[in-house]
Amino acid sequence: MAQQKIGIIMNGVTGRMGTNQHLIRSIVAIRKQGGVELANGDMLMPDPILVGRNENKLKALADAHGIERWSTNLDEALADSYNQIYFDSQTTVRRADGIRKAVEAGKHIYCEKPTATSLEESIELAKLVREAGLKNGVVQDKLFLPGLLKLKRLVDSGFFGKMLSVRMEFGYWVFEGDWQEGQRPSWNYREEDGGGIIVDMFAHWRYVIDNLFGEVKTVSCLGATHIPERVDENGNKYKATADDAAYATFELDNGVVVQANSSWAVRVNRDDLLTIQVDGTEGSAVAGLRNCKSQHRVNTPKPVWNPDIENPHDFLSQWEEVPGNQEFDNGFKIQWELFLKHVVEDTEFPWDLLEGAKGTQLSELGLKSWGERRWLDVPELKV
Repeated sequence: MAQQKIGIIMNGVTGRMGTNQHLIRSIVAIRKQGGVELANGDMLMPDPILVGRNENKLKALADAHGIERWSTNLDEALADSYNQIYFDSQTTVRRADGIRKAVEAGKHIYCEKPTATSLEESIELAKLVREAGLKNGVVQDKLFLPGLLKLKRLVDSGFFGKMLSVRMEFGYWVFEGDWQEGQRPSWNYREEDGGGIIVDMFAHWRYVIDNLFGEVKTVSCLGATHIPERVDENGNKYKATADDAAYATFELDNGVVVQANSSWAVRVNRDDLLTIQVDGTEGSAVAGLRNCKSQHRVNTPKPVWNPDIENPHDFLSQWEEVPGNQEFDNGFKIQWELFLKHVVEDTEFPWDLLEGAKGTQLSELGLKSWGERRWLDVPELKV
């Protein structure tokens, strides 16, 4: 068994998501397990160089996790032929410039979503990497959550019969930052900095819906800025210019209706921060981040509407847990391993920059639907 190293430029990993999910729980975890096993038995070892603007943060992060390489000079990192992959988890407004530089340097591209601040730019990037003949991928982490993997198993098995509808509830209360510190960065609530829950979450909903339930055909969306003023990380008040809630309906090409509520101004009274309920003629299921429960047609109770008596049903107890039947690893790590194999072995990796552009497309259509207060078609995207 031999070991192969692969240099990875990780740009923007000093942020919360970049540090926790991509560095610590993905790349560092892969290094600790000895790398990624290739088809020939060799172990592929990621060798990251951390890149960003804050020297102190980079050095502290590298020292804490045994990373030897870090730099504040992206151009130098791109010029080094040892680095084969460019990864970007910067804020959305910075991502496209970094990707363009990396493509020009001949690096394979892996990045967070949204891939750009506009559909036009997202398609341009997808076209750019395709014409350059570079491997490319976009993080679509929720597909690898245990709860959604269990839900996908039910879909693939035909459990639902004819699928009828999907209800997605996502969100939690993000504190305003005055008497309690907010648990999301302040740029999320400024449109001028690429913030907004529609831009953030519709990129997720697009790949979740497309991969599990059917292709999105039309969209209707109502957005809202429920909390008009917040306090930033430095204790300064600022106007929230971006939406913090969205109430959307999607019609799929197979007739399934999806309702998706997304909010950073809601208090949680459900099993998880994200729950997805699927109803079909033969059964129903509700998935969270890790768990999934189901109710088959033959196990469905027969309630009758009667407001004059106490409810005789314990509805929550009438569902069965869907078993795991496997060990579930971190979703971000799983996709990193798949992308690394894709680069080295040319294995299949369907989640490319064009798939990322579809998320940006749905975000733009959601914002437009809100502004024009009407249903909009979702055209097919091509590069």
